[in-house]
Order: sequence, then C-alpha cells, then structure tokens
Amino acid sequence: MRASDASKPPYVARVEAIEAAGSRGTNVRVRIRWYYRPEESIGGRRPFHGAKEVFLSDHYDVQSADTIEGKCNVHSFRSYTKLDSVNAEDFFCRFEYKSATGSFVPDRIAVYFH
Repeated sequence: MRASDASKPPYVARVEAIEAAGSRGTNVRVRIRWYYRPEESIGGRRPFHGAKEVFLSDHYDVQSADTIEGKCNVHSFRSYTKLDSVNAEDFFCRFEYKSATGSFVPDRIAVYFH
C-alpha cells in the first residue's frame, strides 16, 4: 500500500476482500488487515527483529484499490529462512500484534544467535 509520504517504504497489508462500489462498480475498495513494522509498534524495533520482519495486526481497514502499489509475500519465519534468495517483496512474520494494547502473540520466542 502506497505511503502518503513518498520517502517512507510502502505499507504492508493482507487483502481480505475486494468490493466494487458505485453505480457501475468503478469504485473498487479492498478490505485489508495491516502488518506493522517493528518501528511502528508501541515497543519499537528491538535488536532481535529482522530487517524484513512485520507483525500481523488486529487492525482492519477499507482502502481504495488505487492505493495498492504491488504484491509482496509475507512468509512464516521458517519458510523465510529456507528461501534460496530474498527479494525486496519478501517479508516474514513471527508475531501477531494487538494494536490497541501493544501486546504480542506469542509473547515470547526463542532467539538464536550465530
């Protein structure tokens, strides 16, 4: 999803539904579920967050389909680590983020350092 500030990276969202509105169905809207980047969460970015990590949130929205910039892929952490190559459109998700409370599910994970 295109950010209103062109200097910021695009927002990441999962399309839940597509709806056509208007008399001729020309106003296409998408119901989305937002992903948050660590720096957009209440706790901010932590040392263990990956550069391509996003959190699936409980924040739903309806936006114009015109705001869609392109397609990206959000992988589980396990499948992300098995990718042969990571592209700009690849992200991974380990947590669900509760935007109203700033809490995470799960609230703990194992962290491995090499």
